[in-house]
Amino acid sequence: MTRPLLDPKKISPEALAKVRGLHTETIDEIEKAIAAHDVVVVGMAQNPHVRKVRAELKEAGIAFEYLEYGSYLSEWRRRLAIKLWSGWPTFPQVFVRGELIGGEDLTRKALEDGSLKAKLGAADVDGAAATA
Repeated sequence: MTRPLLDPKKISPEALAKVRGLHTETIDEIEKAIAAHDVVVVGMAQNPHVRKVRAELKEAGIAFEYLEYGSYLSEWRRRLAIKLWSGWPTFPQVFVRGELIGGEDLTRKALEDGSLKAKLGAADVDGAAATA
């Protein structure tokens, strides 16, 4: 990863244990979804960027699994754990075959330039419908 991260050696063992234990069930759920589905969208209710990505994927005929974690008014700690885990600061977080491709803007770009479908392979896309 190219962004700087605090060296774990500079974090007290107590603090490191708290970070590692932050909503591990949520991260496990996301990792299982990523392992089981070619495209996973991690989002939150009320977020217009999440709605747009889901609509664009559906319009493109790309099946995806959608995981929702709260709204602007709830579950912010779970979303913080997701951001710390992925390193991506916003929602949605779109994963294609295990790779984080980004949020709304980068997903739209990947749809427009064909790179998202190329990652999936044409046979996996045609006739597919979104699961959420």
